[in-house]
Amino acid sequence: MRLLVLALGGEGYLNFMGNEFGHPEWIDFPTPANDWSYQHCRRRWDLADADHLRYQYLQNFDELMHACENRYGFLRSEHQYVTLKDEGDKVIAFERGEFLFIFNFHPTQSFEGYQIGMGMDEPMRLVLDTDEGRFGGHKRLDHAKAFPVLGGAHQRPHSVKLYLPARTAQVLAKESLLQG
Repeated sequence: MRLLVLALGGEGYLNFMGNEFGHPEWIDFPTPANDWSYQHCRRRWDLADADHLRYQYLQNFDELMHACENRYGFLRSEHQYVTLKDEGDKVIAFERGEFLFIFNFHPTQSFEGYQIGMGMDEPMRLVLDTDEGRFGGHKRLDHAKAFPVLGGAHQRPHSVKLYLPARTAQVLAKESLLQG
């Protein structure tokens, strides 16, 4: 969800450690109902340092997600195109700059050879994968190979075929962007 908000949400991104992923304590800002107490008005920034919690994976993902944006600047691109939003498969795919973002939100269904239309006429490479081990994932994707360009799909002139594990996201970049 963080990647979707970053990539489609506009030119800015705001993130908090906690509430949206099960903060271990409630957040209660001072109000008349709690006598303006600050007792529970805090964020737990130490959660990512606790080895027995999964917040470390969220921190690792956030760091790489922002590093990817800092290096390639896809948020500055004016090119945005939503290629696919399939309610049944629960798949969303869109282009932002010279990148292809693919999300499989299905809770149980993975897809082999899923064809995604795109405007890029160049082999694509995986640059971000939410299923990586450093993010707490199962490491099901091959980062070594480039995805060849195929014929058009989804009203786009070109396409790629991908393996989409359930509950994962992938970001592909034009191969030429990664050289040098």
